[in-house]
Amino acid sequence: MQIHKFGGTSVGNAERIQQLVAIVEAERKRKTRLVVVVSAMSGITNLLLEATRKAAQGDVVAVTAAGATLRARHLEALEQLVSDGAAHYAVAAELEAFFDRFARIGEGIALVGELPPRAQDFIAGLGERLSARLVAAALNSRGLASVACDADRLIITDDTFGAAVPDLAATALATRERLLPLLDAGQIPVVTGFIGATPDGVPTTLGRGGSDYSAGILGAALEAEAVVIWTDADGFMTADPRLVVDAQVLPHISYAEAGELAYYGAKVLHPKTLLPLIPKGIPLYIKNSFRPEGAGTKVSATTGDWHADVKSVTSITGLALLTVAGRGMLGVPGIAARTFAAVAAAGVNVLLISQSSSENNLCFMVEDREAERTRSALVKALSLEFHHGCVERVEVLTPVAIVSVVGAGMRGRPGIAARIFSAVAAAQVNVIAIAQGSSEINISFVVNESEAAAAVSAIHERFELGART
Repeated sequence: MQIHKFGGTSVGNAERIQQLVAIVEAERKRKTRLVVVVSAMSGITNLLLEATRKAAQGDVVAVTAAGATLRARHLEALEQLVSDGAAHYAVAAELEAFFDRFARIGEGIALVGELPPRAQDFIAGLGERLSARLVAAALNSRGLASVACDADRLIITDDTFGAAVPDLAATALATRERLLPLLDAGQIPVVTGFIGATPDGVPTTLGRGGSDYSAGILGAALEAEAVVIWTDADGFMTADPRLVVDAQVLPHISYAEAGELAYYGAKVLHPKTLLPLIPKGIPLYIKNSFRPEGAGTKVSATTGDWHADVKSVTSITGLALLTVAGRGMLGVPGIAARTFAAVAAAGVNVLLISQSSSENNLCFMVEDREAERTRSALVKALSLEFHHGCVERVEVLTPVAIVSVVGAGMRGRPGIAARIFSAVAAAQVNVIAIAQGSSEINISFVVNESEAAAAVSAIHERFELGART
């Protein structure tokens, strides 16, 4: 049994859903038991969230406009996917019920001028509920018995709305209870990605990009043979092909390497997807739904036969470097703890941390749009340290980027860092800060955003990543 997850571009319109159906039909000939997980149509989640944000400011017209777009896109796709009159009518009625519910909730938000987190999570997950109905209908029209399944009856989470944490044990029980009978009956469950529910049934979401995570959770719950993520990329690559023309697909990488690449800029996989799969040793495949014949990338406990020192070079742009500095910080306990407690309280995610051995400064990376809010939170939280002269300033440097070099073969190999930074220096790129974890499979450093592409290209060329594959 396998889990096949399709992203927003793979369900973006009727033509792409028909391509999805062709893929599932081919896979069904090889594997009799399949579970399909779907994202919302591309752009729909953003549309819904923007409309509800405006509704909370009293703009009910935004809800009406978003509802019209929502209705038009899904009913147009349904018209092209389902020709049988009775089936078309039944699915259209289901979709209309969701359109009506969106309108009522949106109008209620506009009326009270407030967007409760639980209401936002329900609205955010509407796109997946709609696309699951379309995909199931398209599969049924092709003669592949399918049923749409809402994951709020499968994935049990806490009540951290917007970034809910799954209870894997409870999820396994609920998932097996509800999906195994369908699989035993020869049906294909089409499950909504991204969403779950609290134990008392209140809908939650797993965070943006969480449909990949849903596939991993369901794969572990059902002890699947494999999880396949269908996206619009050929797999993990040696670099972003938009930056490096000879970037190549990585045929096989380890869980650890994939986790680092997903975290540091590779957009083909949500970083949390692997967490439920690793303990069970379930392999994951990344494949391109627009080129299904491609081999893609296999992710498993080992790295396969491809043993390069460096596997890939990635970058994240649109970032800011914050530095907490002061000569009085030396030997003063608790400053780092108070710094990151303040950042956490502000709801800001830290991407990288670096500290000088002299303890005179501590720097870390956040998204550029969060920089000033983070700085203000730090100035307030460290007011006592400022008063006593321990901390002298909080600086913001922007725009900057993180460049990350990833590969399990780097572990224990002398000279890798020297080759990386000599390549960067030869490209006339200045390194602002450096961080390396004890796992030794990732070296990350900070550069000016305008120099990130040059750094990536220089390292890719130095390690001959375009030629090795």
